[in-house]
Amino acid sequence: MSFLGIDLGTSSAKLLLLDKEQGILQTVSKEYPVFYPRPGWAEQKPEDWWNAVRDGIRELLNKPGISAGQVAAVGFSGQMHGLVLLDGQQQVLAPALLWCDQRTQAECDELAEKLGSRLVEYTGNQALTGFTAPKVLWMKKHRPDIFRAIRHVLLPKDYIRWQLTGDFATDVSDASGTLFFDVAKRQWSAEMLAFLGLPAAVVPACYESCTVTGYITRQAADETGLPAGIPVVGGGGDQASGAIGTGIVRTGGISVALGTSGVVFACQETYSVDKENRLHAFCHANGKWHVMGVMLAAAACLKWWVNEACKLEEAGFDLLLREAQQIPAGSEGLIFLPYLLGERSPYSDPNARGAFIGLTVKHGRGHMTRAVLEGVAMGLRDLLEIAKEQQLPIQEIRVSGGGAKSALWRQILADVLGHPVCMVNSVEGPALGAAIMAAVGNGAYASLEAACDAIVKVVETKVPVPVNMDTYNDLYTVYHQLYHRLRETFDGLSHV
Repeated sequence: MSFLGIDLGTSSAKLLLLDKEQGILQTVSKEYPVFYPRPGWAEQKPEDWWNAVRDGIRELLNKPGISAGQVAAVGFSGQMHGLVLLDGQQQVLAPALLWCDQRTQAECDELAEKLGSRLVEYTGNQALTGFTAPKVLWMKKHRPDIFRAIRHVLLPKDYIRWQLTGDFATDVSDASGTLFFDVAKRQWSAEMLAFLGLPAAVVPACYESCTVTGYITRQAADETGLPAGIPVVGGGGDQASGAIGTGIVRTGGISVALGTSGVVFACQETYSVDKENRLHAFCHANGKWHVMGVMLAAAACLKWWVNEACKLEEAGFDLLLREAQQIPAGSEGLIFLPYLLGERSPYSDPNARGAFIGLTVKHGRGHMTRAVLEGVAMGLRDLLEIAKEQQLPIQEIRVSGGGAKSALWRQILADVLGHPVCMVNSVEGPALGAAIMAAVGNGAYASLEAACDAIVKVVETKVPVPVNMDTYNDLYTVYHQLYHRLRETFDGLSHV
């Protein structure tokens, strides 16, 4: 008996087949483009997602030793906050606006001005440019023709769910990032839907993450090769799914995701909100809650450095990381600010810019590569420090995502964060989490906690090096001041 996990990421769809007895059997990844039609805008075509997932499932099921008949259930993970709009004929009305799209600052300001403290009361969160509600307002103001035609509002992974099952549904963890969901009550916010001018009928039914929401249709079976009639569970937003995939299901567990974005995620038994709203308060996939801080560019910074700045192909990652390995901790006083896409946490600022600070003639490419790794780690420390302020216990930090494949980056994280950093038996945390949720929803395990205990294992721990910790503590003091000192400069550059 096997379970299919589908992670609809920003750059690719990752598919994973998990067997209860044998563990992870196979994985497949299918890429698709992101479009940047204007500075600060980020869009994708939902049709590209479906083509990638459909082809990926077929490829996965054609792997040696794999048969479609062994797949018992399907689970989802997906990039959060994206806006997918369908009309009455269930046709896509416009390209999907992504989590990293920054065009909605005016709409965020409008939400804050008109709703004030009621916004946090209704949703548990403040308005950020990445969230879904400001995107709805932007469409209402700038594309009223599209807004009038809306009959279904979906999140990215739920467009794939609809293609597979014909049902419009989502889950509580992903819905938490829309800013029209009542996180405390785990249901859609009637007040926010009314404010946005959205009828309740346009949002999908919302379920807990392991609840069955539909079944594979005959048409989807013909297109993908999956057995018709197998159940599809609610799944989760990518961060909740990633936490499941790394076994972060109890208080004291901290997940650090080094994907396109960077995330610090901490479990909570009960609902609570950071008074300054620097961290998000969301529903967790295990029926509880979590707080989360998100920096917009993490592994995206390294990808930019390798592909765009250095103009190297995939092999360039290994070359540059080897060069960085030779550079001492602290990059001899060179600091990188990782705000290439603006920033979300702890600074809600679409105008923030990336920068190298402290360049001298002694610095070379290896210094700059290491500074990129360290700058991302410093940004994650910003988020961890806020979690500490909230008195959240830190018993264990587990890292996942593409960036976690780098042993050097894992060691830098341990040294910068000042805690041991653990690697588990899969770096594809969200896809594995999706498969685990499918297994629980299908009754293979009694709970997510029981499933994670059985499936997720720590395979390596990077322990902080004391001398490096001292260096990074000093460097972090400088790093933490730089955004505040450069904020007016960033604002000025945004008008150039």
